[in-house]
Amino acid sequence: MVYLAFLLFFSLISCFPSSSHAQNAELKLPLRAVNLGNWLVTEGWMKPSRFDGIINKNLLDGTQVQFLSTKLNKYLCAENGGGTVVVVNRASPSDWETFRLWRVNESYFNLRAFHKQFVGVGSGGVEAVSNTPTDLETFQIVSKDDDLSRVRFQASNGLFLQVQSETLVTADYAGSSWDDGDPSVFKMTIVNTIRGEFQITNGYGPDKAPQVMQDHWNSYITEEDFKFISANGLSAVRIPVGWWIAQDPTPPRPFVGGSSKALDNAFTWAEKYGMKVIVDLHAVKASQNGNDHSGSRDGFEEWGDSNIDETVAVIEFLAARYGGRPGLAAIALMNEPLAPGVTLDALIKYYKAGYDAVRNYTTNAYVILSARLGNTDPRELYSLAGSMNRVAIDVHYYNLFSDSFKSMTVQQNIDFINIRRASDLGYLVSANGPLVLVGEWTGEFGRGDASMEDYQRFVKAQVDVYGAATFGWSYWSYKCEENHWSLKWMIDNNFINLQ
Repeated sequence: MVYLAFLLFFSLISCFPSSSHAQNAELKLPLRAVNLGNWLVTEGWMKPSRFDGIINKNLLDGTQVQFLSTKLNKYLCAENGGGTVVVVNRASPSDWETFRLWRVNESYFNLRAFHKQFVGVGSGGVEAVSNTPTDLETFQIVSKDDDLSRVRFQASNGLFLQVQSETLVTADYAGSSWDDGDPSVFKMTIVNTIRGEFQITNGYGPDKAPQVMQDHWNSYITEEDFKFISANGLSAVRIPVGWWIAQDPTPPRPFVGGSSKALDNAFTWAEKYGMKVIVDLHAVKASQNGNDHSGSRDGFEEWGDSNIDETVAVIEFLAARYGGRPGLAAIALMNEPLAPGVTLDALIKYYKAGYDAVRNYTTNAYVILSARLGNTDPRELYSLAGSMNRVAIDVHYYNLFSDSFKSMTVQQNIDFINIRRASDLGYLVSANGPLVLVGEWTGEFGRGDASMEDYQRFVKAQVDVYGAATFGWSYWSYKCEENHWSLKWMIDNNFINLQ
């Protein structure tokens, strides 16, 4: 009720133009835009140094780890992937032998099993049965000073886990040896990490995270960047935001308040330099794809029907706050929902409600519907879009994330753009359906040996082909430490000219 009252209050104080058509009457399509990635939604790979000040930064939320008993030379395993006992009888690791960390602080952790139960101390030994972590599911991970991969687990009773046998693990060991024969010693292997908003804010903790994030928002994107973007032939920015923005200034921990003020600044700067803004809900609560940029804690994709109302509330917040801004081009309801975890039925139900939420505040801003990733029909949203006004379908094209692009020559990658991507886009825009946005593409591709000329030709092919997108395109991203992902670097170093 408090949150609904807040939204009502916000709608009352929002300023609207006298005519909704005045808001976007000057919107000229197609847009040529750039994503402001890693600004209001963290993507650690784009600037890894942001995590350098975190103590024990290798053990953040969502880190996937495996533990080999040095005594038995067998792996710790949540039998059946969880729901029963924990054993130490596997010669090689797979899903059941892999655990995802929930970080309590720099030393204490919960371990989540494959089927999402937490490892804990039960009456008959160590098990993975609880769906919610308590003190019994919280362990201090103690590392050997000169070999951080050798660890022991101290339970809440002050004693360490030990392997009694291949089928029994208990929390009753008081020894302190690091020898291979010690039943409490495990060799830890990190098999995957996540570096997103949850990881950076929870990693720094409530005392440090607010200042760290505020400093980043103030410096990573500034008015000078909007001036640069406008001067180099672009007409819009696509700005990823997270669900926690709707609960500024005090979002749930570990998230930090203040991103809405940064977004306010973005609108002011965009309007000053004659640009438009696409606000993209990049991270939804419970995660729509499990990726770091979805704000996920541990990489599980858990968004569904039960999350629709709270996600619509975020769209309501954004539409109330920015629906009257002349710089608003569109609100994108969700970034990259992943099939089959996000079902088409749930997504359509959400898109209908999200569209209505936007229309409560503006009839003229576009509503963008992201196509699902995965093995789906590219036109599966066309029937829905046909029942709506001023909507666009968002698709993302990368010559990455598949070994097939690595095996192609440079010319074959370029040909793929000119032939396959042109065909894919043509299939969408020729359907007499909604407008189409290529919301993400980049200058990087699957070849590590490409020359400057190769990159120039690859980028030019994309600019030419994606120019057919009826709503426009948006480069990923404006800044990135991986040079060819950074449009600013590409412009500064003459890899691309958009003027």
